[in-house]
Amino acid sequence: MITSSEFELSGKLALVTGGGSGLGLSIAQKFVTYGARVVIAGRREDVLQAAVAKLGVNAAYKVCDLSQLSGIGALVESVEKDFGEIDILVNNAGINLKKNVLEVSDEEFAEVVRTNQLAVFSLTREVAKKMTVRKKGNIIMISSMASQYGIPKVIAYTAAKSAVEGMTRALAVELSPLGLRINCIAPGFIETDMSAKALNNDPERKNRVLSRTPMQYLGKPDDIGLAAVFLASDAAKYITGVVLPVDGGNSIGF
Repeated sequence: MITSSEFELSGKLALVTGGGSGLGLSIAQKFVTYGARVVIAGRREDVLQAAVAKLGVNAAYKVCDLSQLSGIGALVESVEKDFGEIDILVNNAGINLKKNVLEVSDEEFAEVVRTNQLAVFSLTREVAKKMTVRKKGNIIMISSMASQYGIPKVIAYTAAKSAVEGMTRALAVELSPLGLRINCIAPGFIETDMSAKALNNDPERKNRVLSRTPMQYLGKPDDIGLAAVFLASDAAKYITGVVLPVDGGNSIGF
């Protein structure tokens, strides 16, 4: 555990949705490294169990399908009853749909928006109800390069993530006077098993990604985890309402 730093999260409890794998797990790992206790939430119990075994004694999990909005309030109550007050919420869970825009049905569009936007709002609202009473709290959204510029075949995902960035700013204006900070991370192209497989099988797309990334390489999951630690810590105590691209310059590349 790292201590004696403005980045220290000792004594904090973080709830990380989608924390069993990918970027969510990397965020949870960095939170634990910097002293926080972490509760990860997701749909697949076996994945959550494996993640907690990796994260260690300062981690626990809750099984929850966030697309079932009616159960979100109960999730928050259960976390606070079992583990204490939630200091940090990371809205990381999400789904995607890669499909030609002319073939996307209303039902498919709504399903992506339900998980990536409505569930994010609902969970944020329920956690914020607790945090505003205590006059302190930290909420971190996870956006995407899809909200920074146009990417084909992900229209529903783009719409939802763009809404998340708008909500970040609106929530910060409304809730920061009550003691909360709300910020957002917009990951660029990060080297995960899934992305590596996709890009390695599509050299043209990989070259396109790297050609518009000034730093000329893919990010690592830890880059997102460390950004989340920063935004959750006292090192960022005067920062609210920002969307932070962690992308090697991809969002401003030419």
